[in-house]
Amino acid sequence: MSSAIDLDQLVQAVGDAIVISDAGGAITLWNPAAERMFGFSQAEALGKSLDLIIPERQRQRHWDGYQKTMESGVTRYGNDVLRVPAVHKDGHTLSIAFTVALLLTPAGKVAAIVAVIRDESSRFAEDRALRKRLAELEAKLTAQVAESS
Repeated sequence: MSSAIDLDQLVQAVGDAIVISDAGGAITLWNPAAERMFGFSQAEALGKSLDLIIPERQRQRHWDGYQKTMESGVTRYGNDVLRVPAVHKDGHTLSIAFTVALLLTPAGKVAAIVAVIRDESSRFAEDRALRKRLAELEAKLTAQVAESS
């Protein structure tokens, strides 16, 4: 029995989006799950800036953190899940959650960043609806208590 794993097959088959970007933020890997999630084909994404999927209002914050990670070789999102908005090709907003890993050169410098991304839009919408319903029920209860006093 062989213990070798075909990493390309893994990247192609996994259900979560895997996106790799180089030191300048250009996309160098875009798996089929990324195509499904964001709507851009691999041909449309490869070589493009991550701005392709980053909402305009988030870009400055993203690039500040990206540059800091490239310079320091440290990220806090290797173990912690980051939840942020993203943009689909058709312009609608997604709620995504992801972790990152740093790919290093033999000299130990960051060469690329890998993001493993999950679309949590439906869960985010459900949570928002539940919070709204809870607030409505609390307001109703508060009003009933005030009436009976």
